[in-house]
Amino acid sequence: MKPFSHDYNRRQFIRDAGIASSLLVFNPSIGCANNTETIDDDLSYSIFSKHLQFLNYEDMADAAANLGFDGIDLTVRKKGHVEPERVEDELPPAIAAIKKAGLNHDMMASDVKNAEEDVHRRVLKTAASLGVKYYRMGYLRFLDEQSIPDRLTDLNGEMKTLAALNRELGITGGYQNHSGKHVGAQLWDLWHLLKDINPEELGCQFDIRHSVVEGGRSWENSLKLIEPQINSIVLKDFIWAKDTDGKWQIKNVPLGEGMVDFTSYFKLLKQMNIRVPATIHYEYDLGGVEHGARELHDMKAADIFKMMKKDLDFAKAKWREA
Repeated sequence: MKPFSHDYNRRQFIRDAGIASSLLVFNPSIGCANNTETIDDDLSYSIFSKHLQFLNYEDMADAAANLGFDGIDLTVRKKGHVEPERVEDELPPAIAAIKKAGLNHDMMASDVKNAEEDVHRRVLKTAASLGVKYYRMGYLRFLDEQSIPDRLTDLNGEMKTLAALNRELGITGGYQNHSGKHVGAQLWDLWHLLKDINPEELGCQFDIRHSVVEGGRSWENSLKLIEPQINSIVLKDFIWAKDTDGKWQIKNVPLGEGMVDFTSYFKLLKQMNIRVPATIHYEYDLGGVEHGARELHDMKAADIFKMMKKDLDFAKAKWREA
């Protein structure tokens, strides 16, 4: 992993990040204090570590704690904070840094797609042994030579095998609904994919942004359909906008500035008594960290952190108001 460029050391990072401000004071104990001040009704919020890949493990954890997050949704996948092939060596120090900062280490994003590949089994076994409770799966694809119903039937069998492995290891998988052509863009895909599977073994990581992209005004029906399988949620927002060629494109925006009706969404989650771990993704322009950049070029760390905290504060406020 390459967390810093050249001589961009910890002291310089702290100075450039504006640590002297009241917004960010790099002291892990402050992060711990924030965790104890939440009310009983709050969700547990983790930050997707893809957006902190310009930091090493300790600085990543310190930043997340001082922003007010409860935990880190760690990238344990190719080009992530932890490379799958080196999981036995890289995951323990990453988890140790997260725990040292007083944060939850119960979530990770992985490339795991089945129970057969050795690297997937190693990732799950190592993660489970270190206390990771939830992992997001890699994406599955439809096949041109196979009908969609037949493909989903076959994949349901594979998911049952993976669920059995999860049960054996004591870890829970989650498949994210993602707009586009992957399996799961439509929530009916996931209903078939996860049919007759215990969500405590393998369920859905529900992404409201992607549900609104694909479902428009029917996102409530999608939520109600997959509700029994939801074991974690993703928070992010978007709008439709025309590009320079006049074509409509998805444009990611900060929470509350887009088309996701968070008030209605959070009210429904409360009515359904869904209290699952939440992970916040930052996919709008943040100087490259939205894509997992390893180095900072176009934005200062302090400005990036301000936007991250703004989204977290918005989510917390909207949840409490709902």
